[in-house]
Amino acid sequence: MAAFHVALLSWTPQARSSAHAETFMASVANPHAARAAAQIMRQGGNAVDAAVTAQLVLSLVEPQSSGIGGGAFMLHYDAASGDIAAYDGRETTPRVVTEELFLREDGSPMKFFEAVVGGRSVGAPGVMRMLELAHQQHGHLPWATLFHPAIELADTGFEISPRLHMLITRDQHLATQENARRYFYHADGSARRIGEVRRNPEYASVLRAIAAGGADAFYRGPLARDIVRTVRSAANPGFLSEEDLADYRAVRREAICGAYRAFRVCGMPPPTSGGVTMLQILGILDNHDVGTLAPDSAAAVHLISEASRLAYADRALYLADPDFVHVPVKALLDRNYLRARALLIDLRRSMGKANPGRINVREGRLRSPGRSLDLPSTTHFSIVDADGNAVSMTSSVENAFGSRLMVRGFMLNNQLTDFSFRPTVDGRDVANKVEPGKRPRSSMSPALVFGPDGNLRFVLGSPGGSRIIAYVTKTIIGLVDWQLNPQEAVSLPHHVNRNGTTDLEAETSLIDLKNELEKMGHNIKLRGLVSGLHAVEVTGQRLKGGADPRREGIAIGD
Repeated sequence: MAAFHVALLSWTPQARSSAHAETFMASVANPHAARAAAQIMRQGGNAVDAAVTAQLVLSLVEPQSSGIGGGAFMLHYDAASGDIAAYDGRETTPRVVTEELFLREDGSPMKFFEAVVGGRSVGAPGVMRMLELAHQQHGHLPWATLFHPAIELADTGFEISPRLHMLITRDQHLATQENARRYFYHADGSARRIGEVRRNPEYASVLRAIAAGGADAFYRGPLARDIVRTVRSAANPGFLSEEDLADYRAVRREAICGAYRAFRVCGMPPPTSGGVTMLQILGILDNHDVGTLAPDSAAAVHLISEASRLAYADRALYLADPDFVHVPVKALLDRNYLRARALLIDLRRSMGKANPGRINVREGRLRSPGRSLDLPSTTHFSIVDADGNAVSMTSSVENAFGSRLMVRGFMLNNQLTDFSFRPTVDGRDVANKVEPGKRPRSSMSPALVFGPDGNLRFVLGSPGGSRIIAYVTKTIIGLVDWQLNPQEAVSLPHHVNRNGTTDLEAETSLIDLKNELEKMGHNIKLRGLVSGLHAVEVTGQRLKGGADPRREGIAIGD
């Protein structure tokens, strides 16, 4: 196995070793945010405190991926009680929208960026309400203390990172919005340079207001009015109102858990599809001995791809906001149902397009699978504190730079485009259609994995749009079945099947499998699969951390 590890990591831009610590660890998508989270824990803060700080810093240094103008899902583990809390900070639609939000006058769906850019795609942000709720229930340090690192960095400035520069340079829409153009570009239209120090005093001022007044300073008053004014006055105006912001509520939900081998895996419930779909894939694979297959073999890629086809087929039909649609979570995760789905897999031949399973048939007849384009511009961090408490949090503004609308130094989301643009297909309702006050389906998949002894073992998650589910699931397989360490697991070459093509990560060893997999019936596409996995392993009194080499994050701890 050791030889495999070396070969496996050789393809990465910079082969890394797992980080080690004994007290706490934070694996975060940007070094500034990782160091800020560590600083808070050195001051006596816990995992939730560190999560608040990490997100506030990420909003500044990684504005393309997440921020206080977006939404998030958080899993929290309380080591003392064993309680697992699932916090839903997903955006909500304005109360005046209709299911035709993304349809043209002739009834045809808008093109993606036609819908994204401007105010039409902006939902009521959920991050700050969710962080406030989690902090009220679990935080240790004073709320205002958690804002100091981000405020200081916004005041003094941070260096534009290579990834941020690259995305500014490539983006075709960011410069069309005045506030974003002034912030991200020079007067001559050129992108801010790598290493250029960028201050953001407007964002610092916003954080000072929220530090002093709580989340109400975001959702009510002058800032809320500025958000609404920006959304409604955009070239592609939206429908967000001050009432929508004032009425927004984060929700504490019940985490969903399932067995995989001798381990217990826990994820987020709907409205994200991540937890259910991840547990479905694992539940199907639990009927096969994946551990006997080499990670870079055609057999492993085929088996995981076929299990993924089946789960993604169910995702398209059944998963949406449970406050609007009955989501048969228990039935979808039933072991007998998953065993029956596993029997559909031919180990020698791909099934091609999978059909959804027969669950809740009466209601299923009223539904058609929908299609939404949740794109890979998200972030994730995993944190374990000195007391063994843990946070797995995935956060997003959806597309890179969200709606491209900037308000007082932060970006507004375009999460409403995670809904199906078509409300009906073949005369049947799509579960994930637009409705007033509804939360769009997500793929965010923060995860906690508990060992055979019942103790917390792994904390992980990833960005990546609808591929998040595949990234996180394969990483769990790497940790559990192939017994990799966190850095090895997050560095595995990617293969993804979302019930269509089998995507192999370009410029990795997996491309050598193309011909063999095509002979098995797979339609192969070679793609850049830019995840952002961040994982922490807990083993006794030691912590190991891994950060995806495809992005800029680090794992750090004491």
